Amino acid sequence: MDFNFENIDNQLLLQLYKNMLKPRMIEEKMLILLRQGKVSKWFSGIGQEAISVGITMAMQSYEYILPMHRNLGVFTVRGIPLYRLFAQWQGKASGFTKGRDRSFHFGTQQYKIVGMISHLGPQMGVADGIALAAKLKNKKEVVAVFSGEGGTSEGDFHEALNVASVWRLPVLFCIENNGYGLSTPTAEQYQCRDIADRGVGYGMESHIIDGNNILEVYTKVNDIAHSVRQNPRPVLLEFKTFRMRGHEEASGTKYVPKELLELWQKKDPIHCFSEALKEQGILNKSLEMQFKEVVSNEIEEHLKVAFEESEIESNETYELNDVFQMFDYERIIIDKKIKNIRFVDAISSALYQSMQKHDHLILMGQDIADYGGVFKVTEGFIKDFGYERVRNTPICESAIVETAMGLSIAGMKSVVEMQFADFVSSGFNPVVNYLAKSHYRWGQNADVVIRMPCGGGVGAGPFHSQTNEAWFTKTPGLKVVYPAFPFDAKGLLNTAINDPNPVMFFEHKGLYRTVSQDVPEDYYTIPFGKAMLLRQGNDVTVVSYGAAVHWAVEVLDDLQNISVDLIDLRTLQPLDTQTVFNSAKKTGKVIIFQEDSLFGGVASDISALIMEHCFEYLDAPVKRVASLDTPIPFSNPLEENYLPKKRFKKILIDVLNY
Repeated sequence: MDFNFENIDNQLLLQLYKNMLKPRMIEEKMLILLRQGKVSKWFSGIGQEAISVGITMAMQSYEYILPMHRNLGVFTVRGIPLYRLFAQWQGKASGFTKGRDRSFHFGTQQYKIVGMISHLGPQMGVADGIALAAKLKNKKEVVAVFSGEGGTSEGDFHEALNVASVWRLPVLFCIENNGYGLSTPTAEQYQCRDIADRGVGYGMESHIIDGNNILEVYTKVNDIAHSVRQNPRPVLLEFKTFRMRGHEEASGTKYVPKELLELWQKKDPIHCFSEALKEQGILNKSLEMQFKEVVSNEIEEHLKVAFEESEIESNETYELNDVFQMFDYERIIIDKKIKNIRFVDAISSALYQSMQKHDHLILMGQDIADYGGVFKVTEGFIKDFGYERVRNTPICESAIVETAMGLSIAGMKSVVEMQFADFVSSGFNPVVNYLAKSHYRWGQNADVVIRMPCGGGVGAGPFHSQTNEAWFTKTPGLKVVYPAFPFDAKGLLNTAINDPNPVMFFEHKGLYRTVSQDVPEDYYTIPFGKAMLLRQGNDVTVVSYGAAVHWAVEVLDDLQNISVDLIDLRTLQPLDTQTVFNSAKKTGKVIIFQEDSLFGGVASDISALIMEHCFEYLDAPVKRVASLDTPIPFSNPLEENYLPKKRFKKILIDVLNY
């Protein structure tokens, strides 16, 4: 291996060596502890230390790095106390996830590190968001994000590169090409000769770097990072290296030809560099042993601290309270100046006034800039807020959700418009696995609102008409809001944007231009978890939300002799169970009316809750009224039969007569 020692002083050379030595020695110790059952799992980066160390040393300490599970060198170079890493790997409280996640699945704002999730790909889109925040704040900073060659087969990789290229984001996409994705060789991952070739397709600069040569890694990344700080742009870096151990220790390496392992053993980054340093007279045996002794003592000292820490104790209240970041709701008094506006105008007004209130709020979505979005919610916003804050996005739902997460990590708010709620399926993974879980895992909130134009009744067919709230009410860590009236839509959207937690905000597009109401012109908020009792009566309780509320009103207007408690839930997570229970106990008969299909919908859980808490007060079975358990059809006759509006009246009368 050739090392170019020009223009690098001896102190830096020795620091590069020591920084590689430390993660190697920690790993060797971890492998012993793994065999002793003192560590549950280990993903080895032995043989790849030069990449983690070289990149991290080329970065500024205040710049974010998003590593993977073979990048121990990132954590050690950033100076994280070893006892905290050891505690993390043992599930102890002084780790970074309070025992809730393992390995390197954590982040730390203190050290500007954002850890991975097992789905790999979302890391790259999150890096886009952090880089976008740096660019918007005019910071001359670069973001480095890691992936293996296997991860480049995921759609998130391609979406993230596309977004970074279109928006000229200062991201270094660092791909560790180590030969195998678990046991799958590169020949079965991609057909191009080098991963770096893919940069051409994105109009992106790319480089191939010897990932086992610490000087080449450090000097090239240092030069590139300096250039990107001055001229923001994404760069694709492919590091040629090899994984000397199994994907994780239980996997082994039987699938790797022996001669290939022997070849790469000769290219060991630490051995090759130490020998070169000795040849240059910079390192000798005595100094080498001294370095190793210092690291060994540090490992043993910090292991002792971690081992002596007691096992973590579970506390149900503590666990539940950590799912969301604490939010101190601020009640904004409603002004008397009102105007009769449509549902769509209420949404637009909330967004506009929130953009005025929060100068670090970013709107992202397909066609939302000059065009104003397909429903014209953001029409005219460009004039007042500009293209930087009202951002057209490529059709990359997954990467845009991830970008929103990155903005939150960097201290900014965002609202993402799904053109139709149906399309969230293309960004489902980062919603339920990144936004929803980050605060519980390592205390990082996701200050993101995802707007979800949804619902049927407009003849739009299976891919533009779903009301898919139940996908998200099932996921701890997400708040779900579903207003039925313009007044609520505006106040609840303002609250959603103020809330530092991820909010799925459902807007029934069938209500956009069909429902109007007197709404305060000025800014105001409405608290989550407070249902609205629209009508009061004693015969039966009807619980609903969204368009189904209006359908219920139409039927009840035709049945004037029925005394009904009509509850509009407004928010589904958190859910106002107390209002529901109080009404159920009063009337003794309950119908839950939803637009979503029947099985597995929100109505099922509400029904179960009523049965658990109000059973002795009931005079009839709790009934659910919902759409058919089919995809939503296109033609009007089929859609009318699919939707539950007509069935509600019959079931209502049946329950009353029970």
